[in-house]
Amino acid sequence: MFSGQGSQYFQMGAGLYDDNPTFREWMDRLDGLVRAGLGISVIETLYSGGNGKGTPFDRTLLTHPAIFMVEYSLAQLLIDMGIKPDIVLGASLGSFAAAAVGGFLAVEDALNAVIQQAMAFEENCEPGGMIAVLADPGLFAEDFLSSCSELASINFSSHFVVSAKQREIAAMEAILKERNLSYQRLPVTYPFHSRWIEDAKEPFDAFMRSVQIQQGRTALACCDCTDVLFGLPDEYFWSVVRHPIRFRETVARMERQGDWRYIDVGPSGTLATFLKYGMPGKSKSTAHAILTPYGSDRTNLSTLLSALGC
Repeated sequence: MFSGQGSQYFQMGAGLYDDNPTFREWMDRLDGLVRAGLGISVIETLYSGGNGKGTPFDRTLLTHPAIFMVEYSLAQLLIDMGIKPDIVLGASLGSFAAAAVGGFLAVEDALNAVIQQAMAFEENCEPGGMIAVLADPGLFAEDFLSSCSELASINFSSHFVVSAKQREIAAMEAILKERNLSYQRLPVTYPFHSRWIEDAKEPFDAFMRSVQIQQGRTALACCDCTDVLFGLPDEYFWSVVRHPIRFRETVARMERQGDWRYIDVGPSGTLATFLKYGMPGKSKSTAHAILTPYGSDRTNLSTLLSALGC
C-alpha cells in the first residue's frame, strides 16, 4: 500500500538508508534523476541539514518526489527479499509509485510525472491546506466545514479529511477546538482533492501525453474508482489527486474477495493505521507498517519478515 501527501517527514527511511543496500541503491538512483531535473538533492534535504522529524516538511516540489522515492525504494527492498505483491494499492500521490512497481510505466517516467505535477501545483495553484478530523464524517455536512472546504477522504468511521483555501483553515480549526474535537493540520501547502487545484490540470495533462502507459504486470487497487485494474484509464494520474480518496471502499471491495496481508510502504504507516480501525470485524486480514516517525523501522521490518518466514 502506497500513501500520499501528508505522510512525510524529515529523516523518513533514514535507518534503512544507512543499513540496507537495496533501499540505499534505489534512493541514490532516484535522487540522481531528481538532481538532473531540478538541481536539488532529495537525499540531502531528507537526511542532512539538521532537520528533525518534528520540523515541518511541506515544500511540494520536494515532498512529492521524496514520498515517491521512499515508497518505491521500500517496495524494491521487499521484492528483493522475496516479498512480491499480488496487488499494489495506491492512494492519492502513492498511486504513482504503486503504478511504477506494478509495471504500468517506467520508474523514471513515474518520478518525472511526480515532479511535473508538483511544478504544476506550485506554478498555478493558490496555497491551501488539509485538516484530518477524528470524528464522524457526518460532521462535514455542518456549514462551518461544507461551506468553505471539500471532503478529501473518509478513512474509517470516525476519521475524515477536508481541503480548503489557506484563509479558511484557521477558522475551521478554531471551531473544531471549541467543540473539543481532535484534528490535525497535514503538512501540505495545497488543498489536494479539491476544486482549488484545477488550474494545475492542463499543464500536468500536457506532460502526461508524452508518457507511455502500458498494461501492468501486477494488478492495481485504485482508491479513485475502487476497482482492481490491469490497465489505467485516461487521466488516471490526475484523477487520483483531484477526486476524493476512497480507501475505505477500495479495501471493502478487496475484503469481499478474501483475506490479505496488507503491507504499508508509506512513510508513516498511515494506511495500516486506517485499516486497524476500519477493517471489517470478521476479517482475518492483517496490516503491517514498516516506516513510522517513531524510529522503529528496523524492528518493524524484522517483525514482518519473521511473520512471512523470510
